[in-house]
Amino acid sequence: MGYYKSKITKGFTLIELIIVIAIIAILAAAIFVAIDPARRLHESRNARRSSDVATILEAIKTYQADHGGAHYLSIQNLTDGTYYQIGTDGSSCAISCGLENTDGSCVNLYGMGSNYLADVPRDPSKGTNLQTGYAMTRDLNGAIVVQACYPEGEGPGGMGVAPDIKVTR
Repeated sequence: MGYYKSKITKGFTLIELIIVIAIIAILAAAIFVAIDPARRLHESRNARRSSDVATILEAIKTYQADHGGAHYLSIQNLTDGTYYQIGTDGSSCAISCGLENTDGSCVNLYGMGSNYLADVPRDPSKGTNLQTGYAMTRDLNGAIVVQACYPEGEGPGGMGVAPDIKVTR
């Protein structure tokens, strides 16, 4: 009998490697779609907006409580029922904010003091010191409403139904 050496190769075939890589790619794509980072960014910016409007209103109400019920001077001078964008821009603050249009002049809260509002919050995507992207009004009963003007929807690109980010007290 002859002695034959059998040639045994160890490893994967090309077909097996391609199948494994395809499965990994499909799983990675499914996980990426499930995580949806763009949606998470919209949600995080909206969460910041919710926190910001609550911070602004809390500062206004704390100032009012500390001063015997009197509002900060720039709030006292507002016309009841009219929305004003918060910021330092003097005359070009008119924007569409939710279902309301703001007055052309801003309400300036920057001099309120660090005990109340160390830094006036700005919208995370469009806000500046001149125009924060947040608006407020005082209704006829004296209640203050603060709202975010640029909430983002949860769909692709921030489209879709945007939440109404507003607090009243």
